[in-house]
Amino acid sequence: MLSPEENEEKGGEATSRLESKKAEKTSTSPLGQSEADEKALGPQQTPTSDALPDVPDGGWRAWLVAIGAATTLFASFGIANSYGVFQNYYNSNRLTHETDSVVALIGAIQLFLLYGFGPLVGKIFDSYGVGVLMPLGSFCIIFSTFMLSITQADQTYQYFLTQGLLFGLGNAMVFTPALAVLTHWFRKKRAYALGVVAAGSSLGGVIFPIILQRLLAEKGFGWAVRACAFIALGCLTFSCLTMKTRLPLRPQPMSSFLKFIDVGGFKDIRFCLATASAFCVFYGLFNPFFFIQQYAQLQGVNSNLAQYLLPIINACGIPARIIPGIMADRVGVLNMLVPLITASGVLVLALWLPSKGEGAIVAFAALYGLLSGGFVSLLPAYIARISPQSHYGARLGAVYSVVAIANLVGTPTAGAFLKGEPTQQKFSHLIGFTGAIVLAGALCAAGAYAIEVRDAMRRRRDSTNPQPERGFRLLKI
Repeated sequence: MLSPEENEEKGGEATSRLESKKAEKTSTSPLGQSEADEKALGPQQTPTSDALPDVPDGGWRAWLVAIGAATTLFASFGIANSYGVFQNYYNSNRLTHETDSVVALIGAIQLFLLYGFGPLVGKIFDSYGVGVLMPLGSFCIIFSTFMLSITQADQTYQYFLTQGLLFGLGNAMVFTPALAVLTHWFRKKRAYALGVVAAGSSLGGVIFPIILQRLLAEKGFGWAVRACAFIALGCLTFSCLTMKTRLPLRPQPMSSFLKFIDVGGFKDIRFCLATASAFCVFYGLFNPFFFIQQYAQLQGVNSNLAQYLLPIINACGIPARIIPGIMADRVGVLNMLVPLITASGVLVLALWLPSKGEGAIVAFAALYGLLSGGFVSLLPAYIARISPQSHYGARLGAVYSVVAIANLVGTPTAGAFLKGEPTQQKFSHLIGFTGAIVLAGALCAAGAYAIEVRDAMRRRRDSTNPQPERGFRLLKI
């Protein structure tokens, strides 16, 4: 489909000259696609590689940016993914007067701000790049962590302000740029680069819990947290020096920042089901991260082993963030997404619920890390599949706004099951709720899968060509 200006031209040569001239003058977005390309190609088409600006797709400078992005997530998500250690420590030492639900809310606020402000941060990145967001977000993370180290044990509001609000805002400001900056440097190798960066967050989730567990016992809370702050200072300083954009940015008026969410996708039943699935899964996804160590201690697991359960989940999440995406390119996103969600829910009910010994609990931690990590990376891929290209970012913002609410209430709801002294019965209710809500998400994803299969069969039946198009597979959805 051609733009109105191109339709007015006569002759193939005139059209080619006009397209060439417009391609030279049109600025490109951070995703590497010009605005004119979006209009000419339509929402369901993809521009050819010739229409996209050249990117290095490798070389020392591109990989230095990727390493900088990986160290960003190593520091920011590494500390955030360690909240299970904080949850257990607060319950037994510093916030003993608060319920598990209130303590879990501190970590939930971090996740809420990450997903709730992510779409707005993406719009700011499109206009100004990393020059503002990275230094400001890094300052918030480092300053909040240092301030956390001097909080008073019985002052709950101080933990909400430092670890919940300020750290959560800083995390939101660095997360999106760390991923979006890769589009300025990679195209064909983008999935590989994203895998390297995503592995940084899981690696941080392995290292920081171990550091915290050791130093909490040997040096106390203040120096344990300050050690994490100094590591974050070094990592984020390196990130700020190495992460750069290279494609032209698109400064936008302030009014455009109010339109970072597109609710038009809710007219599509597949989009509604995908959003409902995301809400249910994220409602229960982080419960094992927050409560697995406390559960292990209730079962009498050796404390030296219990403190490594959270690192085990995060370590097994490293391949889980890379391999499902590679397989989804071959067999289809939903063909990976539905089994992963279903298996995660079944695993919670079939292995975590009856687990009593060390072997079963460790096995659950490892398998849950392997299964649950794929959903986080595959959800955006499916939203991209069912959304017009020009509306993808705003529609993903709509999904993440719903996810933010699930993150805000999910772990506090789980903590409410443990009100008072934690017991086996209370944990059974928590685990049963977690498995049920994740399986509800699997059911919603299966509904989207059924609609995709129905539509694919209808297109096959209505096609005038008895043979499917080359490369088309009916169930690759």
